[in-house]
Amino acid sequence: MAHTIALANQKGGVGKTTTSINLGAALAQSGKRVLLVDIDPQGNATSGSGVDKADLKADAYDVLVQGEPIREVIVPTDNYDLVPATIRLSEADIQLVNQQEREFALSKALTAVQDDYDFILIDNPPALGLLTINAFTAADAVLIPVQTEFYALEGLGQLINTVELVRQQFNPHLEVAGILLTMYDSRTNLAKQVSQEVRSYFNDKVYQTVIPRTVRLSEAPSYGQSIIDFDPRSTGAQVYTEFAQEVLKQYGE
Repeated sequence: MAHTIALANQKGGVGKTTTSINLGAALAQSGKRVLLVDIDPQGNATSGSGVDKADLKADAYDVLVQGEPIREVIVPTDNYDLVPATIRLSEADIQLVNQQEREFALSKALTAVQDDYDFILIDNPPALGLLTINAFTAADAVLIPVQTEFYALEGLGQLINTVELVRQQFNPHLEVAGILLTMYDSRTNLAKQVSQEVRSYFNDKVYQTVIPRTVRLSEAPSYGQSIIDFDPRSTGAQVYTEFAQEVLKQYGE
């Protein structure tokens, strides 16, 4: 049975997709079977995994809205399997509204492949709409990337409240896996202050690994590669490898 982790933050640009791709690649390099599910209509995890959206015959929209079996949509990449996303998903929130048990569309779809993988990672849109609710209903835990900048904690309370609501209404097993500090710039006092603030507020829910702001990390997606494939000796590759080890230890793997 796979460990299913939703990566979420309603703030954009916090390293959510970067973490989805690179954690997925690092877990796969550790010998784990990984499925990355892209349910962000921007489809950045799809293109960042080296998949050309123009070549796709089906995507996450077909799974969530049309009921297409998830195995029919999965495409292999260099490191992990992928449920791709395209802009068609932007209509899903509206089209799911009238469906019965609309919050469980992803959960039901993933049931078919739970035993095929060790980890299922779900990359979410920067919003708390029906797509993210679907991810939270399907997941065991929510991993929250937080950028070490001035407004880091803004909106986090709302996100935690949404996790709690989903736990109460749809998924009693849901928990916060942890908070990952991203885009850390050790040269600034602000980054250090924000890091201390997040750690004092969330205590042991904050991962020890901190993801630095690096040029190579931001370059890798434009080549359709994880940082581990793009530049395996880079700082970014090293820290995501360390983070994967921390996650594996957390899940007793």
